[in-house]
Amino acid sequence: MWDDRKSVRSWVMYDWANSAFATTIMAAVMPIYFQKGIGGTDAGWAFTQTASAVVIAVLAPLLGAMADHYGNKKAYLRFFTYLGAAASVCLAFPGNGDVLFASLLVILGMIGIGGGGTFYDALLNDVASPANREKVSARGYAMGYLGGGLLLVVNLLLIQKPETFGLPDSAAGSKLSFVTVGIWWLVFSLPLFRNVKETASATRGRLGGQVKEGIRRLGETARQIRHYPELWKYMIAYWFLFDGVNTVIVMATSYGTTIGIEDSALIGALLITQFVGYPATVGFGALAARLGGKTMLYASMATYLIIVVLGFFMTNALHFFVLAGLVGLVQGGSQATARAIYSRLIPPARTAEFNGFLTFTSRFFSFGGPLVFGLVKIFTDSSRYAILAVAFFFVAAMAMLTFVNVAKGEREALRAFGEPADGTARSPSM
Repeated sequence: MWDDRKSVRSWVMYDWANSAFATTIMAAVMPIYFQKGIGGTDAGWAFTQTASAVVIAVLAPLLGAMADHYGNKKAYLRFFTYLGAAASVCLAFPGNGDVLFASLLVILGMIGIGGGGTFYDALLNDVASPANREKVSARGYAMGYLGGGLLLVVNLLLIQKPETFGLPDSAAGSKLSFVTVGIWWLVFSLPLFRNVKETASATRGRLGGQVKEGIRRLGETARQIRHYPELWKYMIAYWFLFDGVNTVIVMATSYGTTIGIEDSALIGALLITQFVGYPATVGFGALAARLGGKTMLYASMATYLIIVVLGFFMTNALHFFVLAGLVGLVQGGSQATARAIYSRLIPPARTAEFNGFLTFTSRFFSFGGPLVFGLVKIFTDSSRYAILAVAFFFVAAMAMLTFVNVAKGEREALRAFGEPADGTARSPSM
């Protein structure tokens, strides 16, 4: 039954669970520890990002097709959660010089969060009705900001005040923080595993047959997606939006460092983004439900344009804090709303498959923003012009979004597979 409160709360808690990895390991602690504690380099860290993205891009659409066919999205989500949580805990073991070992564990953890995210997003269709998906999706992102931010505060205390916790030094605090991420991720995933019901499927089979069927359905998706014109146009807009937002996320710390912002200020800005992001994302979802998802996406992209333009003129930590607050206002909300709109444009019986396809394509095209940043930096010898160039992606996304008719796209998705217009054929298993 759609919009069951217990199911919705349980689904939302998974964002609270896995965001601990995103904040502590991907954004704040591990990038620094990888160099200072493990002995890695910037290039080595970049390689771990690239390798995990490639693996996720290749696996996501195939696994999504398999999960849709056999009705076991939760099983795949559970597997990737266990993988990511275990990799996080094991990051406590590498020491100085264990660069390859640490890189492998980071890659496995990122595969866990990336692969699991495909099936988590797909389960949105099983817990929320089309009318409530913007709001529910936003609640998930909001809880992610709050959960990830709270654990990050604890972990920063472990690192900066290790003696308070009986630890010998900051390195021990960093290692313990990785363990807390794995435990946090696993424990707060349990409500979803227990309470969320997904659409039933009578089809079962052996692994070999699942893989074969997954490949067949993936090929079918690639052939059929062009027959959904509104979805196709929306995906192009999504690629530009994803690339722009991703570039802001991955280049913000590097850009701040380049213009002389201290490490403590950079971490402080991340915390501002997390805690502003919680209430802002909830409010963003409520406004999207009232004013429409497209309207709020336009507003978020206009805000990002302001962010990159102000970033061009930024000179001190205070400016960086202001921009972090602006990012917090729209980052989670724009991603949540984009996820919700996409869920309404895809065939209801193939949610994991189409979410996997989106994961594959968005990650495949996500090199564009950093590439543009790098090329502009090379030709102008200015990081300021490089950050300003990111505005192109938001302008392109806004332009493409104007051609998308969401209501028409919903009808196309339902009609394609003989679903009734109100979607009542999709009753989850009990």
